[in-house]
Amino acid sequence: MKQDALPPRAEARPVTHETHGLSRQDDYGWLRAGNWQEVMRDPSVLDADIRAYLEAENAYQEQQLEPTRELQEKLFAEMRGRIKEDDSSVPSPDGPYAYGLKYETGGQQPVFFRTPRDGGEEETLLHGDSEADGKAYFKIGGASQSTDHKLLAWAYDDKGSEYYTLQLRDLATGKDLADRIEDTGGGGVFSADSRYVFYIRLDANHRPSRLFRHEVGTDPAADVLVYEEKDAGFFMGVGKTQSGATILIDIHDHETSEVWMIPANDPTADPVLIAPRETGIEYSVEDHGDLLYILTNAGDAEDFKIVTVPKDNPGRGNWSDLVAHKPGCLILSHCLYKTFMTRLEREEGLPRIVIHDLAGGGEHSIAFDEEAYSLGLGDGYEFDTDTIRFSYSSMTTPSQTFDYNVETRERVLRKEQEVPSGHTAADYVTRRLMAPAADGETVPVSVLYHKDTKLDGSAPLLLYGYGSYGITIPASFNTNSLSLVARGFVYAIAHIRGGKDKGFRWYKDGRREKKKNTFTDFIAAADHLVAEKFTSHDRIVAHGGSAGGMLMGAIANMAPEKFGGIIAEVPFVDVLATMLDDTLPLTPPEWPEWGNPVADKAAYEYIASYSPYDNVEAREYPAILAVAGLTDPRVTYWEPAKWVARLRATKTGDSLLMLKTNMEAGHGGASGRFDRLKEVALNQAFALMVTGKA
Repeated sequence: MKQDALPPRAEARPVTHETHGLSRQDDYGWLRAGNWQEVMRDPSVLDADIRAYLEAENAYQEQQLEPTRELQEKLFAEMRGRIKEDDSSVPSPDGPYAYGLKYETGGQQPVFFRTPRDGGEEETLLHGDSEADGKAYFKIGGASQSTDHKLLAWAYDDKGSEYYTLQLRDLATGKDLADRIEDTGGGGVFSADSRYVFYIRLDANHRPSRLFRHEVGTDPAADVLVYEEKDAGFFMGVGKTQSGATILIDIHDHETSEVWMIPANDPTADPVLIAPRETGIEYSVEDHGDLLYILTNAGDAEDFKIVTVPKDNPGRGNWSDLVAHKPGCLILSHCLYKTFMTRLEREEGLPRIVIHDLAGGGEHSIAFDEEAYSLGLGDGYEFDTDTIRFSYSSMTTPSQTFDYNVETRERVLRKEQEVPSGHTAADYVTRRLMAPAADGETVPVSVLYHKDTKLDGSAPLLLYGYGSYGITIPASFNTNSLSLVARGFVYAIAHIRGGKDKGFRWYKDGRREKKKNTFTDFIAAADHLVAEKFTSHDRIVAHGGSAGGMLMGAIANMAPEKFGGIIAEVPFVDVLATMLDDTLPLTPPEWPEWGNPVADKAAYEYIASYSPYDNVEAREYPAILAVAGLTDPRVTYWEPAKWVARLRATKTGDSLLMLKTNMEAGHGGASGRFDRLKEVALNQAFALMVTGKA
């Protein structure tokens, strides 16, 4: 790193805010563009002062990491070498065809294709690289075939702002119709007769608040508003049951659900409410004939249960238990087929698939051997089938795709992830540790390292964490981590509270007034890894993104001496200001997760006590790399920008502090599969540099 280069400093323009009789000063609030809605659609309208600061930070970051340029290129080449460039999914049957997705050698974007069901010539439906040609950013938001297989509804975002343009493609000609619909949430759902498409439109504040019905071949200006959600605190989505019989309008925040249904064969019918929203009650819906099958936590079923109810009388008073609640066994999802139901559940931190026979009620599960693994269950397109598809991997085992016959219980390997540059699983060791937390809980930690790595406290270690929204980080195969592991790193995932790794209570104990458990769990994981001689504190590089980036900001303030470096990608670090600003896209829907500081003084004080930006102090911090996306609608670019500005003005010592803002991307970073690897290579080069391994 170049210590002689002077870092940029943002001008302090103090503004004092008063809330609940409490005041806070914000020196860098000016970095929030007043026209942020316009910037997401057109980055060129960003205020010149803000742009100048972001570009100065980018120049400084590039200067500091210039000595690692060759290393970044080498890391990129290694990671690209582990990707099968001409990879393809296993096509999924749907009526007369089988639909799949593939990549071409050198291609950044996916290609959607189909073949005749029983084999034959491949037909390209959507060529992502051709559509992306000439665009700095391009991401496909989904592609789905119509019921009659004549149309493809597909959506794209070319700004990174997640405002998707929805188009309909005539599959006979390969041409898009004139039906071009702007500002959607991405993707569409066809009616049974393929005459109509249902889609969600985003409002000016990027909220999915209105469901429209579009008649194929007509002017979208005439589209019918089917449902509008008035409460800004709720998200909206649209989907279809596995049977294809029912279109579902799903309205939810992070703890409450409400679902409306429309018969797919009567698409102009008014939506019918299944059960009105009740705070804290969640439910999701599948159907089978005249019955609805509902996954819910109603009736104190903290880890969820499955109930049935007549479709024509679906209120909660008529719900009847089918799969009872089992404390500690979290039901993650369910799907209905003609003769059976599947469910994916997790117990003791490990997932399993259960098959439930609808006629007799008998059940069996699909068994696995490894101690720690990741499992995914695909629903496919068909309802009348005896075969399901699932994926399996572990931190040492590349992903495998299986077809499983529920009648014969035969498991057929359909695809195994190829690592073109080679991978020998026996060269690596994976472990599952339990780190003791101060309150008596134990935090699962998944660990991967090379068999030749000495566990004497000298190894550098990358510790990843997330811990929000109930999202579980699986112990799955990750080819990118192998570049660090091959260089002597230990790679670890802390399964901290705020996720659902140990059931729903694990989530409840890491949100709102218990949010600090997420941060102390991560620090406990770091302490345990040091105690067990996997590493030393100055050798740990912490890594997290989005809400996991908030985690990075919090642990930087709480225990900076326990980390040698921190990588914070699109970090949610200005928590208090964001939760006070109800004009931002996600603020009202986020209040159930963090608390509402607008209405609740106690919530204000609690968030203020950990919000990373508000707790920066004059103390030494570890080396920090923060990454932002200019058009990010989830974690706005000014959060990491303000955080870095305050850190630079406040912290003591000479530790490296850098901000990289992707001026042509949003929350997910670069859109192409190889361009994203360049960002991973930069992160890894930083980790290697700050631990002396570069």
